[in-house]
Amino acid sequence: MLIVLIAALLYLAASALLVRALGRDDAVGSPTWLWPALPAMLLHGGYHVLVAMRTTGGPDMHFFAALSLVGLGMAWLTSLVGARGRMSALGVVVFPLAALLLAVYHGYGHEPSKVLGWRLASHAWLALLAYATLSIAALLAIMLWLQERALRRREFRPWLRALPPLADLEALLFRVITVGFALLTLTLVTGVLFVDDLLAQKLVHKTVLSVLSWIVFGVLLIGRRRYGWRGVKAVHWTLSAMLLLLLAFFGSQFVIELVFGHTR
Repeated sequence: MLIVLIAALLYLAASALLVRALGRDDAVGSPTWLWPALPAMLLHGGYHVLVAMRTTGGPDMHFFAALSLVGLGMAWLTSLVGARGRMSALGVVVFPLAALLLAVYHGYGHEPSKVLGWRLASHAWLALLAYATLSIAALLAIMLWLQERALRRREFRPWLRALPPLADLEALLFRVITVGFALLTLTLVTGVLFVDDLLAQKLVHKTVLSVLSWIVFGVLLIGRRRYGWRGVKAVHWTLSAMLLLLLAFFGSQFVIELVFGHTR
């Protein structure tokens, strides 16, 4: 409990420092928020390692554990992206979210997991990394929509100063989508190669929704390259694809584990 509490407080401290720095337009020149963010992420990851050591089977990959790991991945990606630019504004949302997901995971306890071979383990970790990366893309899309909407209405709010120029934000969005799309592709490929029986493992719906999300992201990237899709259209396609992906993993896992009480 102490590890979780300290990590959560450090996450919140990082978010508070970010809000203060962004208010002074100083998040780039003085990234003091990294000092509490880094130990928070290390403690977050260490807590999962500690649980794995004390729980029978393999690493906990159940619903709340997966949510917490995605939150951890989002925090690391935010730190990597934000340490060198104004995209540190993401941390105002991501760090409290990571703290919340860690606390929820701790509060709902831990369940023994099946021991996964290296093939299924690599598939699972790729999936979590893909979800974390594309979740960052979804947040960037929302930020892009808010910024474009404010500029179109000539509402020059103070928070606009915390964001990079519209073109830079859009370029970063598509770079993140490209990386996430590659990770999602690897996730689907390793799933086809390493998962023996989709029907027995209740993965048909998850696979179908993941493939649909992959198609939507792929169409978006093609539309960007060939037709110059941008702005609101890019936001709509990104959020639609992310919704399919969330339903694929967390929606299906929620129903299977928490509604019907089954585990994989």
